[in-house]
Amino acid sequence: MEPIFFILQALLDFVFYYPLFMAYLWMVGGLDYYLRREYRKARPDELPSLSSYPLVSIIVPCHNEAEHLHDTIGYLFHQRYPDYEVIAVNDGSTDETGRMLDDMARENPQLRVVHFETNQGKAMGLRMASLVARGEFLVCIDGDALLDPDAIFWMMQHFLEGPRVGAVTGNPRIRTRSTLLGKIQVGEFSAILGLIKRAQRVYGRVFTMSGVVSAFRKTALHHVGYWSVDMMTEDIDISWRLQLSHWDIRFEPNALCWILMPETLKGLWNQRLRWAQGGSEVLLRYLRHMFKWRSRRMWGVYFEYFTSIIWSYAMLLIGLIWLWGLFFPLPADMRLPTLVPAWSGVVLSLTCLLQFAVAMFLDSRYERGLGRCYYVMIWYPLAFWLINMFTIVVGLPKALLKKRGERAVWTATDRGIY
Repeated sequence: MEPIFFILQALLDFVFYYPLFMAYLWMVGGLDYYLRREYRKARPDELPSLSSYPLVSIIVPCHNEAEHLHDTIGYLFHQRYPDYEVIAVNDGSTDETGRMLDDMARENPQLRVVHFETNQGKAMGLRMASLVARGEFLVCIDGDALLDPDAIFWMMQHFLEGPRVGAVTGNPRIRTRSTLLGKIQVGEFSAILGLIKRAQRVYGRVFTMSGVVSAFRKTALHHVGYWSVDMMTEDIDISWRLQLSHWDIRFEPNALCWILMPETLKGLWNQRLRWAQGGSEVLLRYLRHMFKWRSRRMWGVYFEYFTSIIWSYAMLLIGLIWLWGLFFPLPADMRLPTLVPAWSGVVLSLTCLLQFAVAMFLDSRYERGLGRCYYVMIWYPLAFWLINMFTIVVGLPKALLKKRGERAVWTATDRGIY
């Protein structure tokens, strides 16, 4: 039974050390990014001076967004950038979205509206809007997001400084924080997503842009064929396609955008399952590219996500062995007395809190009051790790079984309590 013991011990070590290693890798990378690229940069209230101010097209794909349209579109008309247009796509909405958009377009000539008769999906909406856009640079946000009035300045700085910059991902901030899940997500977007993007920029490539707030160079989009209409997460897919074609993606923490997130377990599950399936679809579709030397800068993000999938299944296997041992006898080498964390759980919890502290320090210059959410983050490993683990376990088979070419369309979304 010794080989089984060693395999089980290796799984236990992997389950423990992998998140520990990644946490410190992200912290080191995030601090390096901050010290070399962010610390001496102007603060959010100090706008950068641009060499020119080309026309920017702001694209807002909408599906049944009547509840949020006045806030989202109205906020766009307060942008401080001097030259921009707004293109809203009514993607087969069954509520008052289309009528409201037409009314707003009559009142403001900066707004143009594209109507789809049926639900075509976010990727198709982005495609159509980019083709009719007059600007070379596109800023894309969701239909329930509030774009900071200065965000375009910060993103345009990257395009004007780097001709190989194909896209810039912004810094989404959470508006929904009335429940424990909402408050935990405030810390998650700082400690996990923001820190990871900083670290990935230092180590090579980013896994994905933030689909809720991103900017693109139209030339780069045309080069890669625009967004794929059959991918569950069009933001991950376009991020990989741009970088595999050697376009650079940058992260701009000053480009703030306030967003709504799920605050129920059902809504959170559906969102994270979509993310997990979309990530798996990207890994499967671009697997062949990972064997090419020209794609070597993507090896890191591919290996990172692939390892996270292995970690999720390893966690599931250990959990199943423990459950089996509660009801049926197991060989001594396979017995797991408990899954309740002991010293290893304390180490992981302290590392998790340290990671949140580092990330909240980095993001404190963009959002005040983050410290109020710090102490609820102790629940993050228990709640969100389990949800993310199970969604990855379910998402991979869904990606494997999905028919290629099947259109990804809009579904109902939990927008939280606000």
